[in-house]
Amino acid sequence: MEIFVSQIMTGLSIASILMLVALGLAIIYGVTGVINLAHGEFVMLGAYAAWFLQTQFGLSLLVSLVPIFILVALFGWLIEALVIRHLYERPLDTILATWGIGVMAQQAVRLIAGGELRYVEMPPALATSVTIFGASESAYRLFILFLALALFALTWCIYRYTHFGLKLRAIAQNRSIASSFGINSGRIYRFTFAYGAGIAGLAGALVSPLKSVSPEMGTTYVVDAFMVVVLGGVQSLMGTLASSGILGELTGYIAFYSNDTIAKALVLLAIVVLIRFRPQGLFAGRVRT
Repeated sequence: MEIFVSQIMTGLSIASILMLVALGLAIIYGVTGVINLAHGEFVMLGAYAAWFLQTQFGLSLLVSLVPIFILVALFGWLIEALVIRHLYERPLDTILATWGIGVMAQQAVRLIAGGELRYVEMPPALATSVTIFGASESAYRLFILFLALALFALTWCIYRYTHFGLKLRAIAQNRSIASSFGINSGRIYRFTFAYGAGIAGLAGALVSPLKSVSPEMGTTYVVDAFMVVVLGGVQSLMGTLASSGILGELTGYIAFYSNDTIAKALVLLAIVVLIRFRPQGLFAGRVRT
């Protein structure tokens, strides 16, 4: 029983981080159609913001979460306003532009903060273990899991039950018709990009006590996030939640019997095979036209 519970919790811990990173990506792509290759750099900037606020101002990670969300969301807002808004309906150009933005962000951080590894202190109140059915689990990882679920619930409520969410869904289905009803698609896109970037920044801040912070750390996370979004169906928030759980549990299970590298390779192979036979993903939603 202890091993079983431990494996389940390990998979949920991986899934919570995957969902946090992938949620912002799913929102941005689902609404704007932009394949944002700079999404990993939003994660990286969130991690560096947590390190900076902790080392320079003495702010604990928990206190820093709201400022980090605002700062990274503002960065996403500026990127959309200055670059992305000129490239809609040009998918290849947006891919190249976001890739270039990611490279520049990495180099800027390397010049400002240095290329050496940085570390963020875990909140002392969460640096303990919790026993669940005889299995010991990190309190901080449980905190990440519950916070990820809370953010997902908040995003779902905004998407489904607010006036802003109604506009989002209208634009996602047909931008031209939504615009004819007076919906300012440019403003909606900008808010969406900022919100997705802010969530990615939160993901980076939350994972920073578990992983060393470096300019290249976002590259790994953006690959994992794309796997989650593709598996879940690019316009499905519930698909993102479900696919995060599937990939998290599958990765944790395989890693238990082999290692992390083999687990990631096998999971990636399984997704490639799945896309070959079901390119729309497992949880693609139906859209009325």
